Amino acid sequence: MRASLIQIRVDADESVDSRRLRAASMVRDQAGSADLVVLPELWTTGAFAYEAFAAEAEPLEGPTYEAMAKAASDAGVWLLAGSIPERDPEGPLYNTALVFSPDGELAAAYRKIHRFGFDKGEAVLMSAGGELVTVRLPETVLGVTTCYDLRFPELYRGLVDRGAETFVVSAGWPERRREHWTLLARARAVENQAYVLACGTAGTHAGVEQAGHSVVVDPWGEVLGEAGAGEEVLTVEFDATAVAGTRERFPALKDRLLGLDPPRR
Repeated sequence: MRASLIQIRVDADESVDSRRLRAASMVRDQAGSADLVVLPELWTTGAFAYEAFAAEAEPLEGPTYEAMAKAASDAGVWLLAGSIPERDPEGPLYNTALVFSPDGELAAAYRKIHRFGFDKGEAVLMSAGGELVTVRLPETVLGVTTCYDLRFPELYRGLVDRGAETFVVSAGWPERRREHWTLLARARAVENQAYVLACGTAGTHAGVEQAGHSVVVDPWGEVLGEAGAGEEVLTVEFDATAVAGTRERFPALKDRLLGLDPPRR
């Protein structure tokens, strides 16, 4: 299958409405060239534009939902539409990723579990999600994650236990920690014998330069494709069936012990 990672540029000089239209157009441009399209985290506002979260927060089925559902349908692609600042009807904000099917239906919504910022920013402005999310595609099972989640291997183990074969990561990762971005993406791929499709943003959010360098990694940790620092679309073809073959030939996951019943031999 083919995946296109849209490493969109997010800067304060472009309105949210304009960027939403532009992102939808970029998704439509992938018609015929991709089966799966991935957008970054909080690309409407910027992942570090904390002051914009409340002002630009949307209901789940708000303007970004509507624009991305139509773009997925028009392009005929599975779409991880990145994440939005979602305002729950009861008041809390969530960092919520949306997944659409090729007919424009919502296949899943994932509220980010690990919020970044320690005692400020996202960590105090947004509530934590509490559910792991997988989506079954014809070719593979996606495990949906967002940015800071990448630092928590237990989350990915949980997704593997739910059948995940391909991890998709929407992110707004800073340039100053770019080496961690690639290292962690490869580690999650190797330890779980899965593909990792990690899509970041370009540009600068609230003065924080973004890493870019979206990357696709195979189950052996080999980088199949990597973007540069600026806005671009990274399209990579990969064999989704290789996950099952890798796990069969090198069955390390069967030897897991901590927190599990001993494997049957």
